[in-house]
Amino acid sequence: MAASAELSGLSDEAAYGACSEPDASTKDFMFQQTMLRVKDPKKSLDFYTRVLGMTLLQKFDFPTMKFSLYFLAYEDKNDIPKDKTERTAWTFSRKATLELTHNWGTENDESQSYHNGNSDPRGFGHIGIAVPDVNKACKRFEELGVKFVKKPDDGKMKGLAFVQDPDGYWIEILNPNHMVTLT
Repeated sequence: MAASAELSGLSDEAAYGACSEPDASTKDFMFQQTMLRVKDPKKSLDFYTRVLGMTLLQKFDFPTMKFSLYFLAYEDKNDIPKDKTERTAWTFSRKATLELTHNWGTENDESQSYHNGNSDPRGFGHIGIAVPDVNKACKRFEELGVKFVKKPDDGKMKGLAFVQDPDGYWIEILNPNHMVTLT
């Protein structure tokens, strides 16, 4: 019986070799949003605005389909256009927004929950929030009763943390300047 080969990720050469030069037609494409389904928009909006400091950019209701969308980002609320048409175009021109989708009635269904992707079957993992000081941010989160998956000094990867939102989605808390010591 042959010994099994040690598992490893792609080499740098293989990773870059698997990539293609972006086509010129994609020059103005951008990553605009990540969508998470939420059970209770009141709890989620409170968490993302009060705890994480995001701003609600715009809300859209779809009564015939019984759901609402909430777009959040790190933007100054004074920059948000007042005119609805302008606001909509502006919202969808922001980079890295978070779209919370609420299917009406889930907040009243005791059996309703969403799979966060971090247990089997694994899939989606987390979103990441960059902060100036991970320990200071985590001290505040602890004071606010935020649930931790990993505190900054836990595990092998020191200096970053993972918290959970009201639906159990994981959020990595990181400092960009510290990440160079982890890689």
